[in-house]
Amino acid sequence: MHKLNNQITQIMDLKYRAHPWHGIYVGDKAPEVVTAFIEIVPTDTVKYELDKESGFLKIDRPQRYSSVVPALYGFIPQSYCGEIFAEHCMKEIGRTGISGDTDPLDICILTEKDIAHGDIIATVRPIGGFRVLDGSEADDKIIAILENDATYDNYTDISELPTVVLERIKHYFLTYKDMPGEKRKNIEITHEYGRDESYEVIRCCLEDYRNYIRAQFS
Repeated sequence: MHKLNNQITQIMDLKYRAHPWHGIYVGDKAPEVVTAFIEIVPTDTVKYELDKESGFLKIDRPQRYSSVVPALYGFIPQSYCGEIFAEHCMKEIGRTGISGDTDPLDICILTEKDIAHGDIIATVRPIGGFRVLDGSEADDKIIAILENDATYDNYTDISELPTVVLERIKHYFLTYKDMPGEKRKNIEITHEYGRDESYEVIRCCLEDYRNYIRAQFS
């Protein structure tokens, strides 16, 4: 019976692809090295995001302005921006009334290579991040390096990056939700943080995910 169950599992694995949020392993070396799921690449003129129910990418909206994401953009599988993450954020910035945005933790990946499309996974090294508030929701962006990248592989902390690289990423996240004819969104980057803090943020979100999954089956 055990052998039969293993055979059925193998067949199911071949027939059905893993859900990008739940079925892709973040990696044994997390938070120092993590698997990232890439939703958007710099050449995309449409913003894609994960449909949480089906696991497929869906069209969120066309990019109506000329601003495009200046790095590979996606999320860390098996992460969740929940209560532990929000508590950590409030402690770090000295504010109250902040909640997690209940999404996987966002990640931007720097590489010299032109990646043609999203809906792929990559092994990356976090080196820092931006503490982002979307109204009263914490929505941090982890900054990472594509593992073994010829240009960026020697960078170990966000403080080592060229200023222009950071400014481009900041500008994108401060403006990417703006829509013509609508009131500007209340997006704030309170500060940037280094590698060690990015590790702590990832740990918080991995723990939040475990709690989230437990709650679904309790």
